[in-house]
Amino acid sequence: MLRLERIFEADKIQEELDAYNPLIPDGSNLKATMMIEFPDVEERRTALQRLIGIETALWLAVGDLSRVTPIANEDLVRETADKTSSVHFVRFELTGQMIGALGSEETTIIGHGHSAYGHDRPVSSCYRTTLACAPSTGYST
Repeated sequence: MLRLERIFEADKIQEELDAYNPLIPDGSNLKATMMIEFPDVEERRTALQRLIGIETALWLAVGDLSRVTPIANEDLVRETADKTSSVHFVRFELTGQMIGALGSEETTIIGHGHSAYGHDRPVSSCYRTTLACAPSTGYST
């Protein structure tokens, strides 16, 4: 973000650290940012109205274990009665069994089942390995 936004001043760097440090996993969770991007302003406005509640429709499935849904937007309310935000911060609380399975060959899928946009995608083995290390080491992914 610092490079992207061309931030070089110490106080602005600290603001970015304060904003993003809460995304570092702590304990048995996986934290992520979900960004909904539509380049066209009108298309984005319409889509964000249609996608209210999308952050609660997310899920993560590891092997045959139960899907886990995230705790979303703990920092502040990110939607109104009229639209959702284009950025959501989510935290998936994982069981020990899930963390162990992440590093194995178990299929891991992330997706969401929002009525206006359902989608899921397998997580690559490279990412699974990284995710399996993150909760126990404290490294951000």
